[in-house]
Amino acid sequence: MPNEASIYKMKEKIKKVIDSFTVASGYGFLSNFHPSTIYVGKKSYPTVEHAYQAHKTLDESLIEIIRKAPTPGDAKKLGKSLVLRSDWNEIKVSLMETFIEKKFESPFLRSMLLKTGDAELIYGNTWNDRFWGVCRGSGQNELGKILMAYREKAKKFEDDLVLSDQDDKQA
Repeated sequence: MPNEASIYKMKEKIKKVIDSFTVASGYGFLSNFHPSTIYVGKKSYPTVEHAYQAHKTLDESLIEIIRKAPTPGDAKKLGKSLVLRSDWNEIKVSLMETFIEKKFESPFLRSMLLKTGDAELIYGNTWNDRFWGVCRGSGQNELGKILMAYREKAKKFEDDLVLSDQDDKQA
C-alpha cells in the first residue's frame, strides 16, 4: 500500500493539462475570442481575434472593417476571405505573440493566466486547426506554446516585483 510520501510524488508526476479554452471549462479567458481590448499602434481591437484577422492584410479599409466587426466570429469570417499579405507566414506567429502579450498586460487576466500554474495549455478544437491548436490528438499547438511562454515571462516579472518590494522594505 502506497504511503503518503509516494502518493505525493505520484501526484507531482501527473501533469495538469488544460485543453479547452471555453467559458464552460472555466478557461474562456485563454481564448482569442475573450473580450479584452488591446491596442496596436493607436487603434483598439476588442479581442485578440480581431487584431489577428485584421493584420492579415495591409489594406487600411479592410483592417478597419475587421477591427469594427461586431463579434470575434465575424472578424474571423472576414479574415478568412482576405487575400493574405505576402509576408503572412513569416510574421503570423510573432504577431500572435505580440497580441497575447498585450492582452495579458491586464493585471486581472495576467493573474488568471498565472493561476493555471504549470499546466500544459493546449488549444483543443474540433475545426481542424492543427497549426494554432490540436484537433483529434494532432497539431502544433502554437497558441498554447505562446500562452505558456508568456506565462513563464509573467512569473519572472511577478517574482522580480516581489524581490524588488522586499529590497525596498529592507532598505
